[in-house]
Amino acid sequence: MDAPPCDPAGGPAPATRPTTRWHPQSPVSHAPAPARLRRNTARPHVTFGEPDLLRPRGRGRAVVAGVCLVLGLGLIGGAAAGSWLAEDHESSAAQGFAAAAPAWHSVPVDTLFPPVVTGAGEGPGGADRTWTRVAVAPDGGCADGFDPLLWKVLADAGCRRLLRATYTDATQSYVTTVGLLFTKADPAGMSALATRFRTQHLAERPDLMPRPYAARNTPAAGFGDDQRATWTISVRTDAPVVVYAVSGWADGRSVDTPQPAADAVRAGASTAQAQSGLGDEARGLSGQIARRLRRAVGSAAPDTTSALHSMSAPNSVSAPNVTSTTNATKRSS
Repeated sequence: MDAPPCDPAGGPAPATRPTTRWHPQSPVSHAPAPARLRRNTARPHVTFGEPDLLRPRGRGRAVVAGVCLVLGLGLIGGAAAGSWLAEDHESSAAQGFAAAAPAWHSVPVDTLFPPVVTGAGEGPGGADRTWTRVAVAPDGGCADGFDPLLWKVLADAGCRRLLRATYTDATQSYVTTVGLLFTKADPAGMSALATRFRTQHLAERPDLMPRPYAARNTPAAGFGDDQRATWTISVRTDAPVVVYAVSGWADGRSVDTPQPAADAVRAGASTAQAQSGLGDEARGLSGQIARRLRRAVGSAAPDTTSALHSMSAPNSVSAPNVTSTTNATKRSS
């Protein structure tokens, strides 16, 4: 055992608390190994194959290529499916257009022009409306159903048949003639006609108005050209048909300034047509008849009595006791 250290004066050294010193780890030397050691170290095995670093990238490329292939096939399949759907839609539209052409003689008149038509929310302020049929015009040519200038515009589409009926409201205060002009035009011709009406605002011109159909002994007996107050014209592109309606007062008053139904139903309109709701009469009834035509074409019943046969002669009925035109024709025959 070692002797305790002594004080320089000769006595024993006082006891002291051992000190703790920090000995940092010597840095790792990056100096090259001595030549002797380098000579004894084996050389690494070197190959000229594909480096390991590139192998995962190759697998990633394969995955990306696979994803691109799947996406490409999906896009091609989607484009093909879209093309098929578009073709099916075009084919269905063409079939619907063609099916509507003979509706003037294949659909019963009571289907096209029901004895009573109800329109939920079709009146002013969203009020419900009810219209009662008072007369059905004999089917025939088209020239007499329109003002000369309007017929000049419509004549380019041709006239296959014109069907008309006149209705009155629940109070018999207003009368409205609604018509279906079946043209000879193809889809392109109807599209061109619709574009012309839209771009030239032909449906808003008071010199291009449809004419009413008046029948004796009905509320529409005095409904002539001078009594036309408001009107609407719709050129269909899904069928070779022009749907229109023209309204007036049932008391036979004349109107100096007719107004398009679209203007009469605008918020804030203050004309007599707007205040009375005549614009709603024309627009609402024509819309209801157009929807019934579309439904009838979708489920047409060719074995029923045709509208052509049922309207082979003029027929008038008094409101509110409405008699089916088809039945009346059968009794007269």
